[in-house]
Amino acid sequence: MPSDPAVPPSRRAFLKAAGLLPLLGVTACAAAPGPPAATPAPATTSPPAAAPTAAPRPVGEVQHSDTGRPQVALTFHGAGDEALARRVLTTLHDRGAAVTVLAVGTWLQQYPDAPRLVTDLGHEIGNHTWSHPDLTALDEAGIRAEIERCRDRIATATGGPGAFFRPSQAQHATPEVRRIAAAAGYPAVLSYDVDSKDFTDPGASAIRRNARSAVAGSVVSLHLGHPGTLEALPGLLDDLATRGLTPVTASTLFG
Repeated sequence: MPSDPAVPPSRRAFLKAAGLLPLLGVTACAAAPGPPAATPAPATTSPPAAAPTAAPRPVGEVQHSDTGRPQVALTFHGAGDEALARRVLTTLHDRGAAVTVLAVGTWLQQYPDAPRLVTDLGHEIGNHTWSHPDLTALDEAGIRAEIERCRDRIATATGGPGAFFRPSQAQHATPEVRRIAAAAGYPAVLSYDVDSKDFTDPGASAIRRNARSAVAGSVVSLHLGHPGTLEALPGLLDDLATRGLTPVTASTLFG
């Protein structure tokens, strides 16, 4: 190995005597070491952001929302003359009110365009049995048929079963009806806490007066097929607006 000119002769003799000169030569041929590499800091990872979750769907029977929002749900028995229903739903739409129509299956059969009439005007549709019987007079198979037959008609027209189920001829559902409705795709049965009694045709003033008991979170029962309901709507909507209450669909109210 040639002598390293960078080592003075006197030091070279000492290193040779100590047997360290060959080691110096190897070290001189290698790349000069740089400063020690910095120890990387341990990687830190933030926990993944939680994915947004939809509001839980209500279950059981619901008749009043406790969200505290200044909203009410106007819910309509879906039956009767289609032209009258169109006028009711258009009046609501023009006033910026979204409502829930619980449709009777035979009405949907008679007026195949009714489901789209409801949804195209920004309202939502639900299930009010196929033929509007007293469900407590039916056995389990009969109840199931009433719910599922209407559900299937709604699904054919809209692509879904509808937002809620409401029993016919009753404000509240029995445990058996709730169980069968849940199995048919309706975890929540929609009742109401304010009855306008418009189906008795008491006149527009009485309908409006009956609806004044609605408060934030209320569900109001109304009917499409009664002229008095149409006549009462402008004043009824004015009353709600005066009290700062906004009519929304039942899905929005309980969402």
